[in-house]
Amino acid sequence: MSHTIITLEARLDVRLLTRTTRSVVPTEAGERLLETVAPRLVEIESAVAAVSDEAVVPAGTVRITAIDHAVDTVLWPRLVPLLKQYPGLAIEISADYRMVDIVSERFDIGVRWGDQVAKDMVAVRLSRDQRMTIVGSPAYFAARGAPSTPHDLLQHNCITLRLASSGGLYAWELANGAQELQVRVGGQATFNGVYQMLAAALSGCGLAFLPEDLVLPHLKTGRLQAVLQPWCPVFPGLHMYYPNRRHSARIFALVVDALRLKE
Repeated sequence: MSHTIITLEARLDVRLLTRTTRSVVPTEAGERLLETVAPRLVEIESAVAAVSDEAVVPAGTVRITAIDHAVDTVLWPRLVPLLKQYPGLAIEISADYRMVDIVSERFDIGVRWGDQVAKDMVAVRLSRDQRMTIVGSPAYFAARGAPSTPHDLLQHNCITLRLASSGGLYAWELANGAQELQVRVGGQATFNGVYQMLAAALSGCGLAFLPEDLVLPHLKTGRLQAVLQPWCPVFPGLHMYYPNRRHSARIFALVVDALRLKE
């Protein structure tokens, strides 16, 4: 393996690993190469497994931890055809907002936003980058008016999210160009899931900071209105992740291939 990496470094004329007597760690170039190549290796593994095991009916259980929004909008629609095609496949999904240690809790795959995935995991993109949106109902704005600056949010009834990992309230991360703000909003209603926050916003209870694809149908019908749009940032899309080790089970490779974003 060491000779293979040295040969690759010589061919690329760039150092991929920093070597000391105690450790070997990827350089910045090595990290970039790994992030680019790792998803392709999954595709190759899937193709090889499909050819070598085509005489064997795939079977087994794949355990996935994901946020509920990802389960409803991405995972389930892509897994249903696979479940119908392979009766021996079983999928167990745990909807959770905690940053789950998938190794210790025996999950095969985790699904979170791209900026939440640990660097030592193989990450495969599931969705394009996602814009967040601040929304409220017409009834709420008729009673309270609309904020014109991020600072105005401190005077509004905001629907807050309780973070599962830390127990604190999520500070709204806003950005307008190079200017970035974290606004610690407050209000009467706090939830630990986006669907409950959406329901509260629709009922006129306050302003909510939610993924754009979740609120878009209600924006189109006029049940919700968006405010402070120049301050609503784009976050990395959903990614699935798993340990940087080879999964030999064909069923795992089939699930990974079914879930990944098809460009």
